[in-house]
Amino acid sequence: MKVVIADKSHIKYAEAICETIESSAAVRGTGIAKRTPEYIAAKMKNGNAVIALDGEVFAGFCYIEKWGHGKFVANSGLIVHPDFRGKGLAKKIKHKVFEHSKSKFPDAKIFSITTGPAVMKMNSDLGYKPVPFSELTDDQTFWDGCQTCKNYDVLTRTNRKMCLCTGMLYDAKMKEQEVKPIKKKVVARLKRIKEALFLKKEKNNK
Repeated sequence: MKVVIADKSHIKYAEAICETIESSAAVRGTGIAKRTPEYIAAKMKNGNAVIALDGEVFAGFCYIEKWGHGKFVANSGLIVHPDFRGKGLAKKIKHKVFEHSKSKFPDAKIFSITTGPAVMKMNSDLGYKPVPFSELTDDQTFWDGCQTCKNYDVLTRTNRKMCLCTGMLYDAKMKEQEVKPIKKKVVARLKRIKEALFLKKEKNNK
């Protein structure tokens, strides 16, 4: 298994990547922004993606997006093919794309929004901290990508202040002592609380 910076030689995997992202979003019932093979191919050509391969077989993927004129970058579309899940591959991809982001965009803040406790824990271990959405990019194009999520109405009802996703931010300028990794049980508890609050609101609105 190898995890490498993607380039134009990996464009042949773009369609499989898109299919894997779409099927995963359907199973999870939450939004992973839909992307076209052409979009994924462009990321590979620009060196803004990481791909995992088992020999010549596609195993996982993640790409980098720039927002707010390069003030922010996001590691998006993290996906592991079902045949390779449960082996710690997502963590390896996440670490690779994170280090690549810091190297290629040293002045940018790196952010993530996710509903998954596992991804939240990985982010925390890398130095991200939970933050309100107001600390993330205000680039409307980024938030438009949330429209494919079934919870998009929650985001709009709260004027983009919060959703079932948790916003997380890595800022290289933060002092190390300010960033304390959060425990997995804390991540899970946070997710349960947010889900309970919104389920209650949904019930009251009916």
